[in-house]
Parts: sequence; C-alpha cells; structure tokens
Amino acid sequence: MEFNDVIHGHRSIREYENREISQELLEQILDAGIRASSSGNMQSYSIVVTRDKELREKLYGPHMEQSMVVDAPVLLTFCADFNRMRKWLELNEAPVHFDNFMSFMIGAIDATLVSQNCALAAENAGLGICYMGSTLANCDQIGELLNLPPNVVPVVGYSLGYPAENPAKRDRLPKHGLVHYEQYRDYSDEEILEIYKDRNEKGWKRYMDNPKLKEMTERLGLKNLAEIYTIAKYTKESHHEFSQTVLNYLEKQNFMNNE
Repeated sequence: MEFNDVIHGHRSIREYENREISQELLEQILDAGIRASSSGNMQSYSIVVTRDKELREKLYGPHMEQSMVVDAPVLLTFCADFNRMRKWLELNEAPVHFDNFMSFMIGAIDATLVSQNCALAAENAGLGICYMGSTLANCDQIGELLNLPPNVVPVVGYSLGYPAENPAKRDRLPKHGLVHYEQYRDYSDEEILEIYKDRNEKGWKRYMDNPKLKEMTERLGLKNLAEIYTIAKYTKESHHEFSQTVLNYLEKQNFMNNE
C-alpha cells in the first residue's frame, strides 16, 4: 500500500477472520517496531506476543471483556521495560538505577513508539488492529498474567488479525484545532465550540445509530457527546480508580523511587 493510504486508512477493527497470521509476517511486523525511535537508544521496552487461546481467555477479563482479545489470533502487549537494562548495568559494574517515575515515562514513550510502528506495518500488510486502553488501566492484572518481573509495566496493547469488518473511518478534530505554531495559543469559548462542532454532531449520531449505545444514552438521560464522555465512558471515579491502580503497580514494579 502507499504510505499515505496506510496512514489515512486506519480503522479500529473489532471483528476478525478465523485465520492465523504466519510467523514470517509477524516477524516483519515486529522488525518494523524495533526500528522505532528510542530515548538514548536504550530500547527500554519489551513486546509480549500472545497467541495462546487459553492465555487470551484469561486476559479477557482484565481487558474489560472486549471480544477482540479472544477473537483475534494475536494479542500484542508493549511494555515499559528497564529490567533488562538494569541487569546489563549490574553485570558491567555500572550504577543501577532507572527505578523512578521518569524512567517509567521514558520506557512508556519507547513502548508507544514501537507499538505504532508495528501497527503501521500490520495495516500495510492488510491486517487490522484495535488499541485497548485496558492495558494500562488494568496493568497490575495483565502484568501478573504475563509474568512481568520488576521494572516492567504493560503500557499499550492491541488485537491483531485479518479484518472481518470494514467500519467507517472515525472523525477527527480539524487540524487548526490541534496544531499550534511556535507556542501554544489557548482557545476562546467560540473557538472551542467551532473546533468540536463536527465532533459533537458525528459522535452523537454514532451513538444514536447504535441501538445498544442509544439505549444506554437514553437510560442515563444524556443530552450531548460531552456528557457521554464524562458520565458514561470516562467518569471521574473510574479515572481515580485506574490512576491508583497504575500508581500502586508502578511502586510494586520498582518505578517510584523518586527521592
């Protein structure tokens, strides 16, 4: 495929054919990921490839019972990883640290860059993916199932397989609402309303066109897309709970030695 077609053709795929991905193609995708930029070339990430159906069934719960976890033939989990480097430092009698929040952020960014390289390579080969925020939200449960040692935290994950659906592309905010030149320029109320105008209309229509989502919206008495995001999808309470989960797991995984 042409590069621009890959970039602009992205869709989240939740339904997959009952078709395996060859090891050769999987290796090509992983090779593309490994070529991603990396802070200091430390390559502070690891990729966990999960094909085993029984293990994916165990991951189904922590991934908030999203069907693609078990329906897709492969699940990729990208982890911030300073376990490997810390062992290398120790073997070379160098100071061993990288056990603080900054180190986690470096590893998380590395893992995210790698995940997007893999995603583009996969889509270029005709495969589909669906990113899952549950990877970070339930990092403790997923980390346990994937047998992650200290200094390793799952950050990004997605299903991978041959698409069995062709969903419409999702809308994006206009470029002028996302890009700032030279310095950040804050928005007026009028600009915010203009930037989100299409998003409000198309996002609301998507919910109203789906009987299950429409029923939920009506049951909760929601009147607009903003309320859907903050009352139905991403509540303050859930974000506080997930935040505490991540912070607790970072401490358990030896990433919170900040003094």
